[in-house]
Amino acid sequence: MWKGKAKATELTEADFDDLDPVITYRHLLSHNLGVKDPLRVVALCDSDAFYAACEQVRLKVDPAIPLVVRQWDSLIAVNYPARKFGISRMDKADDALKKCPELKVVHVATYKEGEKEPGYWDKPDTKTHKVSLDHYRRESVKIYNMFKEGLPGAEIEKASIDEAFVDFTRPVREKLMERYPYLSQPPTDAPDGLDTPLPPPPPISWDGLGTVIPTTPEPTDDNNEHSSTCEDDTLATWHDVALSMAAEMMGKVRVDIHSKLGYTTSAGIGRNKFLAKLTASYRKPNSQSILRNAAIPNYLKPMPFQKIRFLGGKLGKALAEEYDVKTVGDLLTISLEEMQRKFGENSIWVYEILRGIDRSDVKEKSAITKSMLASKNLPKPIVKTSEGHHWIRVLAAELALRLNEAREASPTLWPRTIVLHIRQGYQTSRSKQAAFPFVRNVTVDIIAAAGDKLWKELVGARDGAPGSMPFKVSSVQLSFTGIESMNAAQQSIEGFFKNRGSSDAEGSNLKRKREDDTSHSMDSDQAISELPTASFTCDRCRKRIHLPEALRDISLDEDIRAEALAALRTEHSDFHLAQELSKAPDKSSGGAKFRPNTPTRKKNKQKETSGITKFFSRQ
Repeated sequence: MWKGKAKATELTEADFDDLDPVITYRHLLSHNLGVKDPLRVVALCDSDAFYAACEQVRLKVDPAIPLVVRQWDSLIAVNYPARKFGISRMDKADDALKKCPELKVVHVATYKEGEKEPGYWDKPDTKTHKVSLDHYRRESVKIYNMFKEGLPGAEIEKASIDEAFVDFTRPVREKLMERYPYLSQPPTDAPDGLDTPLPPPPPISWDGLGTVIPTTPEPTDDNNEHSSTCEDDTLATWHDVALSMAAEMMGKVRVDIHSKLGYTTSAGIGRNKFLAKLTASYRKPNSQSILRNAAIPNYLKPMPFQKIRFLGGKLGKALAEEYDVKTVGDLLTISLEEMQRKFGENSIWVYEILRGIDRSDVKEKSAITKSMLASKNLPKPIVKTSEGHHWIRVLAAELALRLNEAREASPTLWPRTIVLHIRQGYQTSRSKQAAFPFVRNVTVDIIAAAGDKLWKELVGARDGAPGSMPFKVSSVQLSFTGIESMNAAQQSIEGFFKNRGSSDAEGSNLKRKREDDTSHSMDSDQAISELPTASFTCDRCRKRIHLPEALRDISLDEDIRAEALAALRTEHSDFHLAQELSKAPDKSSGGAKFRPNTPTRKKNKQKETSGITKFFSRQ
């Protein structure tokens, strides 16, 4: 969420009176489409009971059958037929079965030692198995890809495993110009040129586009949708036209997702991310709701403000106690000056959210995952060094599967570091990390070997008792960090052979040629001395740096050897740079002191937060 700063005295009523802006040709023809664009349209699409739907599709279960997804003894997903029996995620599995004996209970897939992939076991045991959400991640990617394919030109932000924001502003603008070509330029007699307001919009038909939230709330039956015809079309705006176009495009994608993947979704469409998120839950499941600007005030006023994201915790409680209020409408009576006096300048964010204003961008996230984490909270703490190897291998299986899947889409992806983190209770924690070497094929054995080495370094027996550890381990985490696409200078020498070598037949011929042509044979030292491209002398340390033996063969292509040598120079240069940085002067001390190579023992005291910021501080 956007949390800007502003002085109350610098603001006017116009800063918040933007529900019915005057839209001009300049707005329509502008190429700079920002968060304040009066024709901005944002949608949130949420997959209905996603984990349960994934299992329903996988098992080909009738959608009308009550189904829950179980993780050990707790429920993590309940489909809508099961909710009719009063079952919720707060229930235990046995209690849910009492409410609905016909309930289908599916336990999530789990990893166990010795298996490269997670499976669905009859009786998974938390003492030996680890939960896997890999199947749900894969299905989530399929849905996300359908958004990308079905909505060209839209900005799509994956908000969570089952949610995605879509900014329709640009594709809607293109559709407006295509459907209403007379808007492509102001008329010749326009009094203000580009600043002339657009002509009145045409009538809008909302048939088949979803539920239009009424401008004046009225009691309705939950099973009776509102009329598909807007009750006040005479007051329709060009933003309403934009909303209808976005609803049309979103509706087509939702139908495709259901027909091709089997998942139902619920979408909310409004002028920003905040309102789209609220609107998506207006009428679930398998629904599409549209919030016009004219309906925003009456839609928000009766809402308990503590249900709004970031207003449900300490900040919401503080607001409720300070002003004795419960709903959004109650807080609208509090002036901005008063709110900023009590909660600081940043409380302008609260003031705006209550009025349906949100400055958040919809930003497409990088397809490259920067880190991967596999973790296990242990029901029985580890007390012996040997007990940790089981969990290291289980976690390694998850990391191997996820990294290999990521590399199918981006073959050059590779993690820089592998990290092992252990914890005792919620207080004591320790971690150890090491560079992760590049290999052609990553396997469970390779990751487990690296994890085992870190485990021995981290919890090796130090109290004198054979096999015992200095403390009980209640949680183990194994992760990759610094995942990125490698370039030539970052790859290990082995990487230069990948997709670069000759064909198998050519390789066999070359091997036979080497074996037969003994007249040119020489030992490695002689080869090095006669190949200027097989080594170099560092100008800094004056050491002779050689290529690996595999690259010293005189029969090897010179271009490959030269590129490998260039990469070796870069790596060696980075080594010296790292040494210099470790000795660099600390600017905070005016350059008089140097940073030690070991972490300082004294921790800087955290500055006390004030205003609204303290309500978001991490506990």
